[in-house]
Amino acid sequence: MSVKLRQWTNKSGEQRKAYDVDVQFQHPDGRIERVRKTSPVNSRRGAEQYEHQIRQALLNGSYGKGAVTKQEVPTLAEFAPRFLEHAETNNKHSTTRSKGHIVQKHLVPLFGTKKLDAIGPSDIEAFKALVLKRLTKKTVNNILGVLHKLFGVAVEFGVIGAGPKIRWLKAPKPEFDFLSVEEAQQLVALAEPGRWRTMIVLALNTGLRIGELAGLAWDCVDLHGGRLIVKRAVYKGRLDTPKGGRTREVPLNTTATEALRTLPRRLGCAWVFPQKDDRPYAGPTFIRNPQHACVDAIVRNAERAGLRRIGWHTLRHSFASHLVMSGRTLQEVQELLGHTTIEMTMRYAHLSPEAKKDAVRALDARYTTASNEEAVAKVTAIRRQ
Repeated sequence: MSVKLRQWTNKSGEQRKAYDVDVQFQHPDGRIERVRKTSPVNSRRGAEQYEHQIRQALLNGSYGKGAVTKQEVPTLAEFAPRFLEHAETNNKHSTTRSKGHIVQKHLVPLFGTKKLDAIGPSDIEAFKALVLKRLTKKTVNNILGVLHKLFGVAVEFGVIGAGPKIRWLKAPKPEFDFLSVEEAQQLVALAEPGRWRTMIVLALNTGLRIGELAGLAWDCVDLHGGRLIVKRAVYKGRLDTPKGGRTREVPLNTTATEALRTLPRRLGCAWVFPQKDDRPYAGPTFIRNPQHACVDAIVRNAERAGLRRIGWHTLRHSFASHLVMSGRTLQEVQELLGHTTIEMTMRYAHLSPEAKKDAVRALDARYTTASNEEAVAKVTAIRRQ
């Protein structure tokens, strides 16, 4: 291979690495020229691009005349289209859209004219201090996350050798609202019959997100087996995979099963909750955004039930909260909600005080009067020796 990784330990005991380029080129007159160089960009992709530059220079006869130089590092604004193209190829539509919004609204205005290798920790700290005047710490961390990924792609593409170190802000855990059991029963009892009542019942008993409810098709519902498969979600009018990119199975209890069984099915329509105009969604990739009507509906139905203003995610929080308060484990709730990490589910941990009490009670057996007396007797015997 013409690109090889070289690793060594310096005098200070630090591990070092570099990419060497070894090119053998045969000229038209039969003469073979060998070029050995260390890549100016310390990544495999950068070394491969450097090798290509050397071969091109040898081919056109310009090698050794200043034609092969370190590639120009682009500004953040110049590299942004490549980063977003990479995101579109490797991420969900919703993730790509979110990254694009952050890049154009936050990163380009403040870092756009700077070359990528000129953006250092001090620039990032100044950025944090500036935006914290108007944004929450959680939002700032989201922006820093996209910036971190942008530098990662630049390193992968061989544009820069390494990105700057980014320090995240310590953001408080977001608060969430959920309905009590009585409020949930009240909402269902007074909800508009048909589509909206069924969606509310399903959300409270499965924890599905509003996009997952909007993208639910009958081919994913098994009423006889008592389960449904979450494999689609609607976001900004587009059909996509669920958040996290993973399909999951959610059991249906009797309440949810009966609600779906009694829901009238529209002839020839594959969707459980189709649009109002008797037309199915317009294809697999783009549909008219149904979330707007859904947002209005949950607010309207909460008002009918005499409740505070809530959103569909309140029903998802209610599902998880009621499970935890009923004694179900956080691992079970994590699987049902489709959380990729337990950290997301830990927000419900405080609703399970009995779990903590049981953990502490386990120490009772170790600290009984009998065991205490036995320990005192052992210490006394040791002291007498």
